[in-house]
Amino acid sequence: MLELIKELCSLPGISGREDSVRDFIIEKIKDHAEYSVDALGNLIVFKKGKKPAKNKVMLDAHMDEVGMIITGITSEGFLRFEKVGGINSKVIVGRSVKVGENAINGVVGIKPVHLVDKDKEDVIPSADELYIDIGAENREEAEKAVSLGDSVCFDSDFIEFGNGFVKAKALDDRVGCAILIEMIRSELEYDAWFSFSVQEEIGTRGAQTAAFGIAPDYAVVVETTTAADISGVSDEKRVCLCGNGGAVSFMDRSTVYDKTLFDRAFEIAKEKNIACQPKTLVAGGNDAGAIHKSRGGVRVLTVSVPCRYLHSPVCVIKYSDAEESLKLVTALAEEFATC
Repeated sequence: MLELIKELCSLPGISGREDSVRDFIIEKIKDHAEYSVDALGNLIVFKKGKKPAKNKVMLDAHMDEVGMIITGITSEGFLRFEKVGGINSKVIVGRSVKVGENAINGVVGIKPVHLVDKDKEDVIPSADELYIDIGAENREEAEKAVSLGDSVCFDSDFIEFGNGFVKAKALDDRVGCAILIEMIRSELEYDAWFSFSVQEEIGTRGAQTAAFGIAPDYAVVVETTTAADISGVSDEKRVCLCGNGGAVSFMDRSTVYDKTLFDRAFEIAKEKNIACQPKTLVAGGNDAGAIHKSRGGVRVLTVSVPCRYLHSPVCVIKYSDAEESLKLVTALAEEFATC
């Protein structure tokens, strides 16, 4: 699965521009399941198991990543942009990026320190003060390479380092996509539905449509979440820890999770010797927020791979957490299919 995560993270796919990610996933699963693409761009997959399921179970991961979109070109040939998804401007400044379908190289420019007033040296510019430099001489030259509405992704290599750690862009949520692909390519005990959703980062829009179409009884959202096990963060705010397995949520800003399902996840993990942990801070949100309100309601759970430096070019996970999350999600899918 590690190579699969690497390949997925290398693909561009900001919210609303997930085509290359969807095409890649289809290529990986087309011989293992039935699939369709809905009007919004969600990839909906049905995988036949060894036995029919009593309950319809939906497994969801989102394909999109945070990034930027081109909104203007200056007379000097620099590109103006708007952020797509929740990105802190601090992680944009000075970064290498790829622009548009042709992956034009660029850098996010900033006024050099020598030209900054002393009282503003520590001030992080807002996004509307920044620009992307693609090396164009003027607007006419830039317009030959880039158009308004082109997507911008971080340019960040996939690197393995330390004791089992991985760094890449877009681990949120390509690691979730990799987990679902692995499930689809394996032999499942029961029938299952999968949604590779679009536009999660700008309001869980794809999952809302996917859940309405699938009409599941149960859903498991496979995500990443903030691992704040870093310097300067107190123990009670560390959310979850890299290396302790997948994080199971009891509440976030968009969902209060079913307590029975939450407790059962930990019982199953103990029975099967799977590493997992609670997400200990009520923060953030994910596709569960849209799925659990669909139609007449859906019983939902989220399992997240802990990820440091979320929504940045240098997301970091411990690979063993992805492996443990795969085991837990597979076990939960079997449980919910028959309970």
